[in-house]
Amino acid sequence: MGEIEGTYRVLQTPGSRLGVQKTPGVSTLEPGQNLSTAMASLPAKTHERDLPIKIKLLDNTVEVLDIESKYYGQTLLTEVYKHLNLIESDYFGIDFQNIQSYWIWLEPMKPVIKQVRRPKTTMLRLAVKFFPPDPGQLQEEYTRYLFVLQIKRDLAEERLTCSDNTAALLVSHLLQSEIGDFVESEDREHLKTNQYLPNQERIEGKILEFHRKHVGQTPAESDFQVLEIARKLEMYGIRFHLASDREGTKINLAVSHMGVLVFQGNTKINTFNWSKVRKLSFKRKRFLIKLHPEVCGPYQDTLEFLLGSRDECKNFWKICVEYHTFFRLFDQPKPKAKAVFFTRGSSFRYSGRTQKQLVDYIKDSGMKKTPYERRHSKARASTCALNTNMLKQSVPFTEDLRTPGSPASAAAPFQSVHSSSTPPTVLPIFAETSPSSLGPRAPYTRIPEKNTAAPAEEVGRKLMQQPGSPMLQGFYGLPVDHPQLSSLVLKSPLGLNPAFKVNLNAAGQGSSPLLSPVLSDAGGARIEEDDEMKRKRYPTDKAYFIAKEILATERTYLKDLEVITVWFRSAVIKENAMPEGLMTLLFSNIDPIYEFHRGFLKEIEQRLSLWEGKTNAHMKGDYQRIGDVMLRNMHTLKEFTSYLQKHDEVLTELEKATKRLKKLEVVYKEFELQKVCYLPFNTFLLKPIQRLLHYKLILGRLCKHYTAEHRDFADCQNALKEVVEMTSQLQHSLIRLENFQKLTELQHDLIGIDNLTAPGREFIREGCLYKLTKKGLQQRMFFLFSDMLLYTSKGVTGTNQFKIHGHLPLHGMLVEESENEWAVPHCFTIYSAQKTIVVAASTRLEMGKWMEDLNMAIEMAKKSTEKSGMLLENSVCNRSNRSSDEVSLEQESEDDIHSSHSSLDRQSHHRANTTMHVCWYRNTSVSMTDHSVAVENQLSGYLLRKFKNSNGWQKLWVVFTNFCLFFYKTHQDDYPLASLPLLGYAVSSPVEADGIQKDYVFKLQFKSHVYFFRAESKYTFERWMEVIKRATSSPARSSLLLPKDEKDSHTD
Repeated sequence: MGEIEGTYRVLQTPGSRLGVQKTPGVSTLEPGQNLSTAMASLPAKTHERDLPIKIKLLDNTVEVLDIESKYYGQTLLTEVYKHLNLIESDYFGIDFQNIQSYWIWLEPMKPVIKQVRRPKTTMLRLAVKFFPPDPGQLQEEYTRYLFVLQIKRDLAEERLTCSDNTAALLVSHLLQSEIGDFVESEDREHLKTNQYLPNQERIEGKILEFHRKHVGQTPAESDFQVLEIARKLEMYGIRFHLASDREGTKINLAVSHMGVLVFQGNTKINTFNWSKVRKLSFKRKRFLIKLHPEVCGPYQDTLEFLLGSRDECKNFWKICVEYHTFFRLFDQPKPKAKAVFFTRGSSFRYSGRTQKQLVDYIKDSGMKKTPYERRHSKARASTCALNTNMLKQSVPFTEDLRTPGSPASAAAPFQSVHSSSTPPTVLPIFAETSPSSLGPRAPYTRIPEKNTAAPAEEVGRKLMQQPGSPMLQGFYGLPVDHPQLSSLVLKSPLGLNPAFKVNLNAAGQGSSPLLSPVLSDAGGARIEEDDEMKRKRYPTDKAYFIAKEILATERTYLKDLEVITVWFRSAVIKENAMPEGLMTLLFSNIDPIYEFHRGFLKEIEQRLSLWEGKTNAHMKGDYQRIGDVMLRNMHTLKEFTSYLQKHDEVLTELEKATKRLKKLEVVYKEFELQKVCYLPFNTFLLKPIQRLLHYKLILGRLCKHYTAEHRDFADCQNALKEVVEMTSQLQHSLIRLENFQKLTELQHDLIGIDNLTAPGREFIREGCLYKLTKKGLQQRMFFLFSDMLLYTSKGVTGTNQFKIHGHLPLHGMLVEESENEWAVPHCFTIYSAQKTIVVAASTRLEMGKWMEDLNMAIEMAKKSTEKSGMLLENSVCNRSNRSSDEVSLEQESEDDIHSSHSSLDRQSHHRANTTMHVCWYRNTSVSMTDHSVAVENQLSGYLLRKFKNSNGWQKLWVVFTNFCLFFYKTHQDDYPLASLPLLGYAVSSPVEADGIQKDYVFKLQFKSHVYFFRAESKYTFERWMEVIKRATSSPARSSLLLPKDEKDSHTD
């Protein structure tokens, strides 16, 4: 009994989430059979005693179905789907609680009586089984409606945990779907009698506030909004399975379209993507994940988790098998030949359609859409023809939406029995509403569409006349968790109602930047049309776009301040982790600055609104300037110089306190793990001084653009003088603070050094080099300071930090090129008093940068009176006592190799997009000069993004800072959806082969990774190109070391 009881090989599906056209896996069907023929070929049953099976549907009504005792699970599923006239049925399943009281899915290929041990007393439930990552993949409105009912059930059962704002927003859309437009008395009455959330009275005010903003929104639109909000939540579609890891830590396992997920509490700590998994198996109550060698290396390729019992383990294994097959494979698994003598292990395999097959079936069948009725909704009824076309424009589908039909519905012997816990409601009975109706329970065959549809242009014109059609919507998104959800006003060029509220987001509601955007051709065209109309409508003056840049970057800056004033404050107060004196020092300095910039942002927003002519059009000429606003506020900002001068003290005291107080250190590190803290925390403390540099640069561009006679020139010039005066006072302080911030960031990321922030030490360069060892060239991360050179390797520890292998004092160091000696390209030798090491760079340009910075640092160290011997001997792990003429051929220690045997790759305290990690993966380096240049080159704004092989454009709020692009749905979002580090990327204009026929598009490329971004104006396009080029291209000073022909190739 020591053998593996069930295995499932996860064969690779490269290049597509749904997989490639391979046929991995097996099913229990006979060769040549499909599921329906298998069911039909079952031997005829004699009339045996019927069993009454109770099934609770998604609207909480209970149906009773009398079935024969030997009915198979698939027969029961088919009867339910036919009764509901459900086409996209493969997303659903029936679950029930077994004797051990945990939920399991009804298996299609086993008799019901063998699965449901007490059928007369067991309540089965229709439920969503497979949750796609994007609701746009659900092509029927009715399917989306049922998904919304599942979200409603999960909210009520506290499975879908989220913040109060998100919960209130979800419930407000459910209210709009069920009772229509906001009427306070009706809303309150409805909330009294319907419990959407536990303790919903607590947030009733927020629910009503949000519902007030959904006027005119149809039930179908509300459904889409609910799904769009829910899919972004971490607990979307998650069903926990209690387990523990090898160390006995209590965890929760779950499975999703991406792979197997690991949670601690409600926090996701690891994801084993399907692409990384080689095999899933279970042995008694142990669940085993075998990873590919390239993912985990030759050591510890199998991860082990312990579940409560063998049955629970097998149940979770089955769910994993089904999820992998449904989302990753193109075709149904081929049947497995039956064993002649005996079988070994479980033969369970998924036997339904894959998602790819389901989507293709619906797309190819071209059948008419069936109307349906929302029995518990008092809102306006769903209209088939209108919604079909509306959703073609509003929902980001990958395919043109021709919705298919379903088989004829069966007249199964159902009787409705209302659940006692809910008001009596009836699931939609699909009665034909046309004169040719065959009756409410008549079999209902969907007929393929004939060519009687109106031309697309006519449909478009009709839709544009519908007040509330998603075709009219702009591409601004609504933040999920923002406490003040604003209704955006659309200025329609068609003379429609200007107060129309934007509820859906055609571009913004696409998929996360972590995935390819699922935009249809129609959706993409809609964005381009709206973009062209906006361009014609808005001012074209360069000064307007400069002012707009001030607005965009000010919005980002205020969000950055909120990381400190709102989020960090909340974290330290909750844990009572910070001493009162430090609290006062920190927040008494930052709070007044935050309050000032809140008011400043409102002024800029009002001025831009007037400039664009959104209000008071006759006074437009008086407001086409920004200098007066800047002068007034820069004059006020001078009063805060004393606060900014205290930032040095704040940063120093905070670092000391985190070293001294363990509780504060824990809170600090945990806070840096939160999504809202998208940069190292102390970076945000430097933002107020760095913002002054941005004002200086922007005002300089305005003054350069204006002629001396322009009415805005004098104000801009005076504002610039005010800013220059402030920056000159703070410049020296900023240089010192940036160096201190970088040293403390490295202190947290490096293992083996305690006093990196020693007085007088300056950071110079960090980057990846290859060091010659006994095993050959080994990748190492090098850090150059004003007094020493450290080299490290990326450990396999759970924290993902870099471990120091050695340090070389700069005093007495010598560097020389040694390509000829070692026959290694871009190779140079570093001689120090302790040891000699041979390293190679990835390119000659990189070698030049390192050699120049090393020689400069050595010269500085010679002149310095303080020698590197000041460094405490025990602060760095010195691993060698070799003589100076001996070349170090470093041997990997066994400790490094086997330093982690945990079954969980615990979440790191360090992000993958810090410059250290990016340099490691991109084989490049970054200097302090590069960091200083990057500080001056930060930008924010809306861009349209397109992948190399996608058709449509997706609108995103993009922030460029710290050599990285951060993507948000809107500028109001509190944290980014994804990030793209740009070190190593080249920025250019598209070439003819790229097939981009649009203006103001720039291209980002790193090897085979290609992205296109489209700006709204020539000025914006040039600014994005400029800041990315400057920040990601290192200063050209190192090109002095290159031969002339190579130097020319590296010159812009």
